[in-house]
Amino acid sequence: MTDHPYGYIKDGKIYLKGFLGQEDRIIGEVKEDEASTIRYFEDRFETVKTKVEKLKQDIQENQNKGSFLMKLIHLKNALMHYDGLGDFPALIQELEEQEAYLEEIIQANREKNLEIKKALIEEADAIKNSTDWKEASEAFKELKLKWLKTGPVDKEIQDEIEGQFQAILDVFYSNRKNYFDGLALQAEQNIKVYESLLEQAREAHDLPDAKTAFEISKKIQKQWKASGRVPAAKRQPIWDEFSKLNNRIFSRYRRMSQNAPRLSPGLMIKKIEKLAEEMKLLSKGAVDDSKLAQAKRLQAEWKKLPPKKPRNAQQSIGAFVFFSEIVFEKSFLDKLCHSKYPGFDEKDPSEQVVIKSGLLKDLIARDQRELNTVRENTDNFRTQEDDFDHMMRRKIAAHKRKVDVKNHILKELTNN
Repeated sequence: MTDHPYGYIKDGKIYLKGFLGQEDRIIGEVKEDEASTIRYFEDRFETVKTKVEKLKQDIQENQNKGSFLMKLIHLKNALMHYDGLGDFPALIQELEEQEAYLEEIIQANREKNLEIKKALIEEADAIKNSTDWKEASEAFKELKLKWLKTGPVDKEIQDEIEGQFQAILDVFYSNRKNYFDGLALQAEQNIKVYESLLEQAREAHDLPDAKTAFEISKKIQKQWKASGRVPAAKRQPIWDEFSKLNNRIFSRYRRMSQNAPRLSPGLMIKKIEKLAEEMKLLSKGAVDDSKLAQAKRLQAEWKKLPPKKPRNAQQSIGAFVFFSEIVFEKSFLDKLCHSKYPGFDEKDPSEQVVIKSGLLKDLIARDQRELNTVRENTDNFRTQEDDFDHMMRRKIAAHKRKVDVKNHILKELTNN
């Protein structure tokens, strides 16, 4: 029997001496002679020893050291069954030292990863209920990317941490989905309103009476402006036909008005001034049923005037509209007082003034908020419709006039 520090040859077979609790085992057979067979298995040991040294070098030179752990474990396990002659326990010990070193680094990294992920969870939780969908979506996209780039944490808390982050994502994306689902549903309802207005425009267009068609056209155009939003791609085709029909209705009505007996510009200005002055007189003081009836009669006369009015009459036109609204606003305020305060007529006049003033101030505050909203929407919203700017200017003017009318009535009340 030929002996070797780490093995021996017996009965034509070469054995590796047992180590780390393993028994002696056959690793090969003698081929040519015993010396060359021993050298062959010593060379095999040197080969695997080189692999160990190469792995240790790779670990030291690379930044992501933890990525070598599984390779190291596989190599360590392979050494227990490797066919070679050499000091396997020493190699295994070297690998175990490296394994402990890597596990220490990995543990430190996992603790650092846990701190990062907890911070990401806090950031996500702070914006999960945001309704600024564009900005919040971008923020969550960035948070998810950071989360994916952050390495793992301890397996014992991995599922818990992942679950916390995912639960926050679920809240935000569920809220966002519900919001846009609601918008889509509202848009579908709004589009039906626009389609109904378009059908009314078609019917008005086919009416033989130009004046009736014109009155319907004005009403449905006002309803169009008050209708909700829908995607431009769906709204635009309906608007194109709707606006063409109303333009034709207006053109027909204008032709009819031009062919009708016309007042001279001077007489028309006098008529407008007369109506404005009469409406101004009606607007002063309390408004009873008799004044309200007279105001409606003046409005009926006003409607008989041609739609195109002299430029020199603009001030009187504005006055007629303004004082008309004062008359009807006073009538509304009176009804509101009687509705909210039973026995209003029996109250002391000074108390009546206090009540009316309080209600007016509430109404003015509401109208001012609406005016601010319209102005903000004008700045933020854009459309392809050519008359959008004109329409929004008129809308702003109408809201401003509502505020001015109520302030006029409030001033009149407090000065009496």
